[in-house]
Amino acid sequence: MPDSGYPWPIETTRLDNGLRVVVSEDRTAPAVAVNLWYDVGSRHEPAGQTGFAHLFEHLMFEGSVNVAKTEHMKLIQGAGGSLNATTNPDRTNYFETVPAEHLELAFWLEADRMGGLVPALTQETLDNQRDVVKNERRQRYENVPYGDAWLRLLPMLYPPGHPYHHATIGSMADLNAADLATFQDFHRTHYAPNNAVLTVVGDARVAEVFALAERYFGAIPSRADIPPAPDGRTVAGAGEPVREVVTADVPAPRVYLAHRTHPFGSPGYDVVTVLATVLGSGRGSRLYQRLADGERIAQPDLVGAYGVDLAHAPAPLIATATARPGVTADRLEAGLAEVVDELATVPVTATELDRAKALLTTAWWRQMSTVDGRADTLSRYATQFGDPARAAERLPGWLAVTADQIAEAAAEVLAARDRAVLTYLPKEGA
Repeated sequence: MPDSGYPWPIETTRLDNGLRVVVSEDRTAPAVAVNLWYDVGSRHEPAGQTGFAHLFEHLMFEGSVNVAKTEHMKLIQGAGGSLNATTNPDRTNYFETVPAEHLELAFWLEADRMGGLVPALTQETLDNQRDVVKNERRQRYENVPYGDAWLRLLPMLYPPGHPYHHATIGSMADLNAADLATFQDFHRTHYAPNNAVLTVVGDARVAEVFALAERYFGAIPSRADIPPAPDGRTVAGAGEPVREVVTADVPAPRVYLAHRTHPFGSPGYDVVTVLATVLGSGRGSRLYQRLADGERIAQPDLVGAYGVDLAHAPAPLIATATARPGVTADRLEAGLAEVVDELATVPVTATELDRAKALLTTAWWRQMSTVDGRADTLSRYATQFGDPARAAERLPGWLAVTADQIAEAAAEVLAARDRAVLTYLPKEGA
């Protein structure tokens, strides 16, 4: 059964208001993970409203009709549980893992902020969380060496008007300009039961979960006119490399080479995932072996490659390296590009392929080893592909990739003419 990639039972239902409910029983330990995915991320944000989805990640912890500010967190932690939330271009998810006897508490809290956040949202709370997001932007992006790389790479890869053109953190100007009513309308539009998937994994019976979902979420009205996200599946190539050079307070030159590939969940992206692992995961990867250990032009801990798992447009593959002392950015870029380009001409060996698949298998089962990891995965596949059971496709998809497919993918999506090159240079005297 482990060959299937998902050896646990999955049961689903849909409430009359459109909420999809997914349950996977696992009686191994008396704990349950509750995971709520909303189909709203930065790709859904209209012009002038960038950063809204991420701001709501914060606002959803600031109180609702029956839950006081910060009480959600206190109640879950007081019950021995853990919780958090994340936002990316494709979705927003809220999640908690609690002892099994506190499943009903988690449902009550999630339902109250789904249906009762807007009446409790005040100007004071909004202003406070806008300031929190500004500080987060400074701490994570602006005041960290190379911290704004993602903010720069997105517009290099996706043109203005494309749903992935802007980062999830958004524009501070947009957040400052919007009034309370605009934020309230954004929540009413997107945080509706028919735009969400509720997943429970762990020590809970299917019938109990379905009944609790009906009790706590069933009366929340659906939203009939949720606007679809803009279509980002097609991106015209520039026909030549797109370049940006940033002189900043950084300790050494760093180069990013980025390419658009295939959407996450597609067979093409399965190939890209294995390709990225061969190229840049760990000490056995081509980038490490060539640039860090061989030519010694890259710092060992700062060289690698990875895909960004975006599901609704050609997803990025990013290769990066940071120069050793005395190595120029030009030399580093040339070495990085050489290794990337050779994926199309120098065949991946059986050893390289076996190693990459072993690493991906380990990562997959590490994700599956926890109830919260499985709950998030099932929510993802239900939201993005309409069927949580499609999670079982991922590991077999990776394991089926061949060396010939990697060479073909490299020739197709890693061409220099469609490359985004971002270079950081240290300030003079730094």
